[in-house]
Amino acid sequence: MTINKSIFFLLFCIMLIPSISFAEDFNGSKLLVGSVEKVFEINQFRVSDDVDPDTVGLPRRFFIDIEQKRVLPSMESMVRRISSIKHVEHIENKVILQGVEEGVVNVNDGLAWSMVISKETGKVVLSASGDGVAYVVFGSCTEVD
Repeated sequence: MTINKSIFFLLFCIMLIPSISFAEDFNGSKLLVGSVEKVFEINQFRVSDDVDPDTVGLPRRFFIDIEQKRVLPSMESMVRRISSIKHVEHIENKVILQGVEEGVVNVNDGLAWSMVISKETGKVVLSASGDGVAYVVFGSCTEVD
C-alpha cells in the first residue's frame, strides 16, 4: 500500500511541474517578441477588416519589455514609435498591458489601448479606441531566449 501511495505522490508532483514552470512564463523577466496577424478598424459607419498595420501606426513586429514598461518596434518596422505601458496586471492565465498614446501633434488622434496576452498560447488581442474610431488587433508573441 505504501508503494502505491508513493507512486501516486510522485505522479502528482510530476503533473505539477508544467504548471509551476508555466506560472513563470510571461512574468516580465524576458523580452517578448510579437507579430500582428489581423487588424480591424471600426467606426460608427463600417468595419474594415483589411487594414494595413503601417497605415495606422502599428509595427508588424514588435518587442514588449514588461520590466521597462515599453513596447518597441522591431528594427525592420516602418513605425518607429515607442509606446509606454502605464499598467501591467497578471490575472488568470493572462498578462494585461494598458497605455495611452497622444498621437501626432495638432491631430486629434490620441487613444487608449489594452493588450491581453494569453500565457498559455501566446495569442494577443489588442484593443484601442480614440475619438470615433476603434481598432482590434489579433497577433501572437513569444519570449525571447
